[in-house]
Amino acid sequence: MSLFDLSGKVTIVTGAGRGIGKSIALGMAEAGSNIVLCSRTESELEQVAEEINGRGADVFAVPCDVTKREDIQRVVDLTVERFERIDTLINNAGMTIKMPAVDFTLEDWNKVLSINLTGAFLFAQAVGKQMIKQKQGKIINISSIAAETALTGSVAYCASKGGVDMVTKVLAVEWAKYGINVNGIAPAYIETPLVEAVKETRSGFEERVKERTPLGRLGSPEEIVGAAIYLASDCSSYVTGETIKVDGGWTALGL
Repeated sequence: MSLFDLSGKVTIVTGAGRGIGKSIALGMAEAGSNIVLCSRTESELEQVAEEINGRGADVFAVPCDVTKREDIQRVVDLTVERFERIDTLINNAGMTIKMPAVDFTLEDWNKVLSINLTGAFLFAQAVGKQMIKQKQGKIINISSIAAETALTGSVAYCASKGGVDMVTKVLAVEWAKYGINVNGIAPAYIETPLVEAVKETRSGFEERVKERTPLGRLGSPEEIVGAAIYLASDCSSYVTGETIKVDGGWTALGL
């Protein structure tokens, strides 16, 4: 369907080396978009770039730390230099630290917030300036069910994702007049390296998640791709300030 066609579009994906970011990058390339891959781990980016090259899309990788404004600006400048525009930003870079709230150090708190929340805002701000010039663009922030569901041992992560949801709403309202749509995607537990690490340290974690999820399983990174393509495409031209839950029914389930 042509409304979902991203041919000729230019998409920046942060945290693109693995997990959800990698799957979105591959899916957007499959839909026709040119891709700019960003991550701190250059070797992972090179592997993803090779996969995308095999699908016929124009792709290049830029190592980037989303906590550093100069790294972000470099990505924006290189993208505009190569493609002359930015159509979509996928703000996906993220991390977590599992720890009881009473034991959380300021250093750990700042580490999570600096990547998940501050990094997302700084990237949106830098890309937003270019999109304002273009009078058009799509920003998609990867949030989480943790934005509205308390997850024990995840005080900083939950706070950061709640912040991301509000950044999404405020930017959507402020930038609507420039033709910029800002939306989010809130996954539940997805089979990513981040969740794998939790499974290894918490006995019975996967079974509890399956019990709590109406669909009875964890999601796959590929199951986030459809929402991303929808929000990046012309199908969502009248959608802004929204966060789409892709959570297997997690947040719909009451006590």
